Amino acid sequence: MTSVLNTSGIRPDIRFAVQASAVDAHLFDVELHIAQPAAQQLLSLPVWIPGSYLVREFSKNLQALKATQNGQPVAVQQLSKNQWEIACNADADCVISYQVCAYDTSVRTAWLDRRRGFFNGTSLCLRVHGQEDRPHALELLGSPATEGWQVATGLTPAQVDANGFGLYTAAHYDELVDCPVEMGRFWRGSFEVGGVPHEFVVAGAAPSFDGERLLVDTKKICETEIAFWHADGSQPPMDRYVFMLNVVDDNYGGLEHRNSTALICGRRDLPRKGEAKAGEGYNTLLGLISHEYFHTWNVKRLRPAELARYDYEQENYTELLWFFEGFTSYYDDLFLRRAGLLDNSQYLKLVTRTINQVLQTPGRLVQSVAEASFDAWVKYYRQDENTANHTVSYYTKGSLVALCLDLALRANGPGSLDDVMRGLWRKSAGGPISEADVLTVVSEVGNLDIAGQLQTWVHSTGELPLRELLATHGIKSKAEPAQLAQKLGLRVQENHSVQIKTVLRGGAAEQAGMMAGDEWLAVEADGQRWRISKLDDVQLYAAGSNQLTAWVARDQQILQLTLNTGSLLAKAASEDADSASPISNLGLEISDKAAAERWLTGIAA
Repeated sequence: MTSVLNTSGIRPDIRFAVQASAVDAHLFDVELHIAQPAAQQLLSLPVWIPGSYLVREFSKNLQALKATQNGQPVAVQQLSKNQWEIACNADADCVISYQVCAYDTSVRTAWLDRRRGFFNGTSLCLRVHGQEDRPHALELLGSPATEGWQVATGLTPAQVDANGFGLYTAAHYDELVDCPVEMGRFWRGSFEVGGVPHEFVVAGAAPSFDGERLLVDTKKICETEIAFWHADGSQPPMDRYVFMLNVVDDNYGGLEHRNSTALICGRRDLPRKGEAKAGEGYNTLLGLISHEYFHTWNVKRLRPAELARYDYEQENYTELLWFFEGFTSYYDDLFLRRAGLLDNSQYLKLVTRTINQVLQTPGRLVQSVAEASFDAWVKYYRQDENTANHTVSYYTKGSLVALCLDLALRANGPGSLDDVMRGLWRKSAGGPISEADVLTVVSEVGNLDIAGQLQTWVHSTGELPLRELLATHGIKSKAEPAQLAQKLGLRVQENHSVQIKTVLRGGAAEQAGMMAGDEWLAVEADGQRWRISKLDDVQLYAAGSNQLTAWVARDQQILQLTLNTGSLLAKAASEDADSASPISNLGLEISDKAAAERWLTGIAA
């Protein structure tokens, strides 16, 4: 590897050199230079990445680790799954070389092929124990395989070429690994908001992609959120910001960082040139952009007290993800409305979807959102056939807690959740907070009763007072008929047959003995047996039957199960969803436009 350090004049204590040369093998070559190593220097690779609460074992992708000092090999001993001890002396520069296999298209790890390279520092950069707070540098070296590629990253450039290859600096290890790197041939655009330059890079888009529309709409989101957090005229906390979007056939996700975000979306979700009205997929992408940008304040600065300093070696537990993820999920779509990117009807449709997702989750009656936050490491990111029955999402229910709190504060007047968020920002100086801090500011904006209600909503499994609070702000809710899958208590996949993915607690399917993994082949009712290929066929062939026989395949055996449907298969227009099924749906509509506008546009009561 040919370094620029000899000519840059920069001598960082710890420097990483990264080169993407073996692109067909999906291998990044990495060299770590430690200017002043400790004797028997300890190194480790993080086991998780902040913002994604799961131990992901990044060290599984690291190979061929070697060390030299004064040009001579130094013994390396692996101490655990992610830790190594280097038998070096403390009197000379130590060089550690290794490779990392990059074959994960998600935003959480690393990817490399002939078209594109991407990595988070937690996947590539070893932590030098005892020297985490010293200055770090990352040198991105070009290779024949990367000719014509560009670079995008939130790291501070020190000496880089026109395409962005070269030397970048970071104040410490935390900053280094919180700035992902995107490399390749990508579309690039920029704008400025609040005196802060913003850059947007998009990799993998189709030729029909309307980049200018994406820039215009993203700028509106950024303007709205900066105005929200800095209504007092103060400066945003970042000097620059980078959006990195990887476009694939079909995927979705994002991960926040202090001055950047890594995003992934489906190709069909992007706006298209000449398209007058973008589809729901584009609105979903804008919601993701809004969500990750809001994290610039809420989780990257404001953060759980337990995560004031990350422990990269193990799980970092907190009960506050309902606030940091849930409240962010409340604001992400609400800011689309405030920015004029959604109308009232479109926004309420998104709220309705979230409400019904929670209502259709039996686990909401088993687990509180505080418990869900703590259990994220073993439950949220490890979902299985029983997840819906014993857990609740701190994203979706957390957003409904935020909705209820906002409406309760507005009903009490004159404050709102906006004032709570800004109050917490001022109180903590944009730093770590606890649940006690949240409750204190809520009681200051509202009163002790509202703070007590919030505590109950967060720590209990009781239903939220959504209908009552929405009604006080001009939103009428009504029960709507459940879909057939909800009535039966099933989640299925239909592909030439009905594959059962989840059997929901307390439903007719569970009482019949159905299991996740079963293939529902046929139904028998009134002496006739019918092959089914989709769930609606059950209603077609057995409507009006109070009991039917379900023929299912399980472990290559054909089983007969008795399904007591009662009136579940009826399609009467007068059906009341609250009584027809243990899982109900709500529909929302505006009954008082003036009251609704005050909430939806952010005007205080």
